[in-house]
Amino acid sequence: MKKTFLMILAAALFMHTAPVQAAVDAQKAETFVVQVTENGIEDIINANISQAEKDKRFEKLFNNALDLDFIGQFVLGRYWRTATPQQRTDFIDAYRALNIKTWSQRFDEFKGKRFIFKGTTPSKSANQVFVNSVVPMEQGEPAKVVWRVKQTGDKFKIVDIIIENVSLAITARNEYTAYIKNNSGGIDALIKDLQRKSK
Repeated sequence: MKKTFLMILAAALFMHTAPVQAAVDAQKAETFVVQVTENGIEDIINANISQAEKDKRFEKLFNNALDLDFIGQFVLGRYWRTATPQQRTDFIDAYRALNIKTWSQRFDEFKGKRFIFKGTTPSKSANQVFVNSVVPMEQGEPAKVVWRVKQTGDKFKIVDIIIENVSLAITARNEYTAYIKNNSGGIDALIKDLQRKSK
């Protein structure tokens, strides 16, 4: 009787955990990021075009490859829950504009180089997986770039980029939380600050 009970319990636990473990197709997630880097980032970086055109192409890339609504909710943390619908929209727009400009310039560090992919690492978050890559540099060790990918149905979106162990999402969350906490203008002041920085 005890053995039967344990078998039923084990089966129940397996049935409960299996969907979470099988939720992400790691191979497809990696293929998705490979396509983003090869067809997007590397082509934009290495193209002989103006910075304005790079920004335009990065905007299209970011809109297609990143889940900005998901990232926006994360980086605003508890303040997302208290933000009005208009504040949420304005924040996402300002956050997108700033990131397009910032990373259009930041990824120039990888000009003429290629991303080499090193497989995936499971994430504790449901429906997410880490895709590992490195970029060989002219001096020193290769730069480590890890992509956190979220799967919804058969669609994949990047929800964080971790460069040399520094998470862009967590860094932004810490910075924005401190800004709102220490500024009487709150979320509106943060939005205006992001808009100013993106100009």
